[in-house]
This record gives sequence, structure tokens and C-alpha cells, in this order.
Amino acid sequence: MYDFDKVIERKGTNSVKYDGEKMQDSHMIPMWVADMDFETLPEVKEALVKRASHGVFGYATPTESYYQSIINWMKTRHHFDIQKEWIVTTSGVVGALKLAVRAYTQKGDAIMVMKPVYYPFDASIHLNERTVVECPLVFQDDHYECDFEVFEKQIVDHDVKMFILCNPHNPIGKVWTRDELYQIGKICQKHHVYVISDEIHMDFIYEENEHVPFYNVDPSFGEFSIICTAPSKTFNLAALQTSNIIIKNEDLREKFQKEKNASGMSDPNIFGLEACEAAYTYGAQWVDELVDYLSGNIAYMKEFFAERLPEIKVIDPQGLYLVWVDMRSLGMNKDELETFMLEKAHLWLDEGYIFGTGGEGFERFNVACPRSTLKQALEQLEKAIKENI
Repeated sequence: MYDFDKVIERKGTNSVKYDGEKMQDSHMIPMWVADMDFETLPEVKEALVKRASHGVFGYATPTESYYQSIINWMKTRHHFDIQKEWIVTTSGVVGALKLAVRAYTQKGDAIMVMKPVYYPFDASIHLNERTVVECPLVFQDDHYECDFEVFEKQIVDHDVKMFILCNPHNPIGKVWTRDELYQIGKICQKHHVYVISDEIHMDFIYEENEHVPFYNVDPSFGEFSIICTAPSKTFNLAALQTSNIIIKNEDLREKFQKEKNASGMSDPNIFGLEACEAAYTYGAQWVDELVDYLSGNIAYMKEFFAERLPEIKVIDPQGLYLVWVDMRSLGMNKDELETFMLEKAHLWLDEGYIFGTGGEGFERFNVACPRSTLKQALEQLEKAIKENI
């Protein structure tokens, strides 16, 4: 039903992705920020137009149907039973991470992350005067694993108070298994470590993989963790600033809400509320077709590299629409690689080194674009490599 091959002109639309300074290069293709180039589903656009036509934009509040749309989506898509009272609305997941850091830890406390990982995790910790502790992921045989002995040792040695989990894990595309999540949860439970589970990419899962919400692993995990969700990645609604933080434990929920009130963070705006409800109510088939299309893009990319640039290795993503690519065979340091991508290949990517330990020499490609755009990007890269290496 939906046309994901359609190319939509985004320049001149106040787009972070398309109106940045690097886009002054007319050949530049932006594939960095996690922002899709697809139109959202028609029902979302219709809901926004209907609200805009009303003409009155006073203070807004989530409705019963808003909460029910979230509850239904989580149950039907992820076998995740939640209650209305567990949902705390915020204007974004990154903002929610900062609230959680302040609500559950003190200045100077140690907070652990698994690197390479989404770089705002570090910022959320440092900006709030906490200490980052790393548990580097182990990369072998073209996939990533956690060394659980190291994971627990880092917690004990550094008196870690909080762990920020990313599932699916950005940028590497790993979908954590139920067994892996159980080990993470039990170690954190044993040492009284809060878990903040960022599950914003939960709807992008490929092949035989399954997204397991952290609460579904063990009923007791809800007593020391919160789950961050949003429609923003799934339906490309980031600018509408709407997220839903699921907090089962009443004490944790009250602390989070208190910090939200103290920070001055408001609830999502009326357009965000309308879009979220429409997306979760009508978006199932759209997401099914989107994931199929993205899977095709990933397959195209893997085949392209295998046939034409076999020295470059694609880390096959289990989830996300972000593909982690090993460029170390090109023999460049991080600065040389970044310059090469921008000036020779005319590709604006997220450089691997910004994701921390283990990221240097890698590039993160956003493949949530029409296949014609992806084809052009890969051909530009191939041309640059063959002319310059």
C-alpha cells in the first residue's frame, strides 16, 4: 500500500539532516542522524491537519484514548502488558535519560554503559556531573557480545549505581536475547543497580530476532528499572517531541515525575499527542511494510559490498535502520576517514569514533531512505575508494 521508493525534497524545510552546513556541497548525501526520509502514514497527517484546522492551540493533556493506543501497541506488537498508570509522557527519550540520571543517582555516582553506544548516553551522564564507567562490548566473528564477568566486575569495582541499556543496541544493531537480558538484569539486581532501558528502536527487528521488553524477562525487573519508548523513530516524528516512559514501580515513577516537574519539562505538545495516538492506532501495516523495505535496503547494501567492495565488512543488523560498517581495511585514522567520507565520497555519516571505545574505523549508515538514494550513496563511496585508495 505504501510507496517507500518515493523521493521527497527535504532541503529548505528546517531539516537538521538536510539543511546543515555540510549540505552546501551539492553532491552530499546525509546518512548520519536517525531520521527517515519517508513520509509518515496518511492517518498521522490527517490527524495533524484536523487538529490544525480547529484553530485553537491551548494547553493540552493526554487523553484516555492516547494511553490506550500505547497500551494496545505494546501488547499486540511486543506481547508487553502495561498499565496506564505506568506511562509518564516526556518530550523526548534523551531528555528522559537526563531526568532518570538526576532522579536515581547523586553527583559523582558511577553510571555504566556498553560501548560503542549512542553518544548522548555519555552526555546525559557527564552533563549531570556523574562518572561514566565502560563495559566495552567484545567484537568477534563479525558480531558483538557482552563479557558478563567484566560487566559484573566493573559494577563492583566502581560501585556503579545505574546502567543504561540500549536495546536494540545503537549503533551496532544488536538485539539482546532474553537470556542476555536475564543475565544483565540479575547482575544489576544483585548489586542494586538501576537499569534505564532505551527501547526507542524496538519496532525495527529483522528475520528471526525478537525484541524482548526488559520487564518481560523477569517480573521482578520492573522494581529497579524503567523503559524508554517513543513513536519518533518508528514513524519519523522526532520534531513532534513525544515519548512515553514506562515505569512500573510506584516509587521510581514518583521520583521521575518529581524530577520532571523540577526540570520544567512539559508534556508533549498537542500535535505530538495527536500524531502518537494516530500512529499507534493505525500504523501496524505501515510498519510491517516499512520493516520489509528496510530489510531489502540492508540486503542490497550487503550484496553491494560483498560484490564490489569486499574489503569492507557490514555488521549484519538484527535491528535498527542504522548499519554499522567496518572500514578499518582502508587503513585510515579517524580524522582521515571522516575527511575522506565528506570530501571524496560526499557522504555525511556518523563517524564510528563518536560512539566511543571500539568505534574507531567504523561508520554508521542510515539506510532509511529510498533505494535510489542508497544506491547513489554506495556508488559514490565505491568511486571514491577506487580513485583515492
